[in-house]
Amino acid sequence: MTKVAVLKTKPETVLEDYAKLMQLADYKKHLPINKETLIKINLSWSLYYPACSTEPWQLEGVLKTLLDANYKNIHPVENETVVTDVWKGAKGNKWLPVLNKYDQQYKPLTEVKWKEYVPKAEMLALDKIYPEGHRIPEMFIGKNVIHLPTIKTHGHTVMTGAMKNAFGGLITKKRHHCHKMIHEVLVDLLAIQKEIHPGLFAVMDGTVTGDGAGPRTMEPKIKNYVLASGDQVAIDAISAKMMGFDPMRIKFIKLAHDQGLGVGDPDQIEIVGEDISNVNFHFKTNKSPVIFWDQMFRKGPLSFVEPMLFHTGLFKSAVFASGFYHDKLWYPTIGRMKINKFMKTGWGTLWKKY
Repeated sequence: MTKVAVLKTKPETVLEDYAKLMQLADYKKHLPINKETLIKINLSWSLYYPACSTEPWQLEGVLKTLLDANYKNIHPVENETVVTDVWKGAKGNKWLPVLNKYDQQYKPLTEVKWKEYVPKAEMLALDKIYPEGHRIPEMFIGKNVIHLPTIKTHGHTVMTGAMKNAFGGLITKKRHHCHKMIHEVLVDLLAIQKEIHPGLFAVMDGTVTGDGAGPRTMEPKIKNYVLASGDQVAIDAISAKMMGFDPMRIKFIKLAHDQGLGVGDPDQIEIVGEDISNVNFHFKTNKSPVIFWDQMFRKGPLSFVEPMLFHTGLFKSAVFASGFYHDKLWYPTIGRMKINKFMKTGWGTLWKKY
C-alpha cells in the first residue's frame, strides 16, 4: 500500500522531526544512495512571504538528513519564471545560509544546459503547447529528485504540492503558456519524471501553510505538520484532504491516479505517524487579480486576446502588471502586515535566526 508519513512538529525540534519523517516514509528505499540527488526547491516569490516558498528549516532538515546518511553529490536547484529571480529568491528566502552551512552549491537552472527530450509516454498536453519540442535540464537525467513543496492553495490548480513543484524544474522560464492546460501538464511531467529519475521523493512543509489566493497572496496559517512520501500523487492527495478538499475532485490528482502514476484515493493510502482522520483545515482557494485575468485571457471569455497578449511583445506589459501588483502594491501593504504578525510566532522567530 502506498505510504505517506505525517508528523506534528515545532520550531525547537523541526530538524530532528524531518529526519524522523523521512525515515517513516522509507526515503532510502525510494532514493538509491549510489545515485546523485537533486533537491528541487520551490520559489514562488523572490521576496520572503510565509508559506509561499521552501522554508529554510525545510531545506535544512532534508539536507542534513541526507548528509547524515552519507548521500553524496547533492544538487539544490531551482528555476526562474518571468516574475521571479533565482538568486534574489535564494537570498530572500534564506536558502543560501543553509547551503553554505553544509557546504552545498546552489545551482540555478538558468545556468545549466537544457536539451530536447522526447517522452516515451503519451503526452496529454506538452506536445500541443510545445509542438516544436520540449526541453529539460540535461543534469536531471539519471539523478534522484526530492521535491520541497508547501501545503498551500493555488488559484490555477486548487492546491499545489509535489506534482506542481516539478513544473518549475522541467519546463523553461516560459512555462506560463502551460496555464491553459495546467492539470494535464502536471500529469505529463510526472510521467517524464518516472522516465528520467531513478528515485522520486517529496517532503512537504506544513509548519506554516497558505490559505486563500495562492500561491502568493495567501493568509499564512500555522499548522505544525510535515509530510513525506515516495508517491508524488499520494502526498498531494493527503495534503489536499488535510486542507479540506476532496483529492479525487482535483483534476491533476484524478488524472494521475487514473493513469497509474500514483495513488490519489485517500482510502488506498496508508498514513504513518500522526492520526489525521479528523484533520480539516477548511481552506478555500481564491484567485488573485493576476490569476483571475490570466485565466480570463487564456481560456475564458476573453481568450480571443490570448495570441496577441501572451505571444507578442505585449506580454511584457502583463509581466509588469504582475510585478507591480505583487511587489509594489500588495506586499508592502497587506503582505507586510501579515509578515509582521507571523514574525511574532515561534516560526517567525526561527526564520529570523537563519
